[in-house]
Amino acid sequence: MRDFREFTNAKVLITGGLGFIGSSLAQRLVMLDARVTLVDSLIPLYGGNLFNIHDIRDQVTVNISDVRDPYAMAYLIQGQDYLFNLAGQTSHIDSMNDPQIDLDINASAQLSILEACRKHNPDIKIVFASTRQIYGKPEYLPVDEKHPIRPVDVNGINKLAGEWYHLLYNNVYKIRACALRLTNTYGPGMRVKDARQTFLGIWVRNLIEGKPIKVFGDGLQLRDFNYADDVVDALLLAAINPKADGEVFNLGSTEYINLKNLAALLIEIFRDGTYEIVPFPSDLKAIDIGDYYSDYTKINQSLGWLPHAFLKDGLKRTLEYYVCNRNHYWESA
Repeated sequence: MRDFREFTNAKVLITGGLGFIGSSLAQRLVMLDARVTLVDSLIPLYGGNLFNIHDIRDQVTVNISDVRDPYAMAYLIQGQDYLFNLAGQTSHIDSMNDPQIDLDINASAQLSILEACRKHNPDIKIVFASTRQIYGKPEYLPVDEKHPIRPVDVNGINKLAGEWYHLLYNNVYKIRACALRLTNTYGPGMRVKDARQTFLGIWVRNLIEGKPIKVFGDGLQLRDFNYADDVVDALLLAAINPKADGEVFNLGSTEYINLKNLAALLIEIFRDGTYEIVPFPSDLKAIDIGDYYSDYTKINQSLGWLPHAFLKDGLKRTLEYYVCNRNHYWESA
């Protein structure tokens, strides 16, 4: 396993640092003896949660700021060696209901952050968290990076703009940047009080609360999943490897599963619960992409990344975490 010694004493800034993936990354970076600053707005609708870093709170710097504040970002970016740009509005439905806010966070703020880097820290290395949602409804499976890009919602369009701003600044201003197109990421710390971040979160909550899991459509839609630890590995590899500069990479898994079988697997692991097949709500049906799973050959060949967590094992760890910590994720929220 790689030791990532490049991060020893490195100054690292994580936007969205109190969110699911940001806090998972922070945990690892603290283990690697990095000097970590976390930026998060802690806006209730998004994924930030101070409990995500309760065990490393004294080992990181936390700055409660909004990435839409150009003055705060211009200050925070100075002197940093790495920027993991993970802050974003992730809800597809919210992006359709309030497209301006999605534009502000996922596109305009990204341009502002890059301008701050250009003016105040052009030597920084940036890894941007993009999404598989930019592909839209797949024409073929698995989806590779050459697949046509046809977003089906406002979120996908704005995330694409944010991604391409990073590539532009890499190509024109030589600010080293790359993007990872994440698929369904799950694990301890993900938002579970609603489905704004991932449908799997509300499934976990319903299962623990003794409510049926609601599976939309016919339940046969295929999906792939990455456990948070594997996503952190990919982020770190992309940050230290020059081969990543100016590139986009899919993440993904060799395991893919339909949603009905996923619900059944969760119930099997939990040893309790039920699921229901229910019609798609009309607003979700309009932006559903059908089957999706990724081809991650490019990141494997370029950076040596492979997912290691098996879905069943990752789901078991996730369920165990929320059984123990539910009060910090929904009952007190």
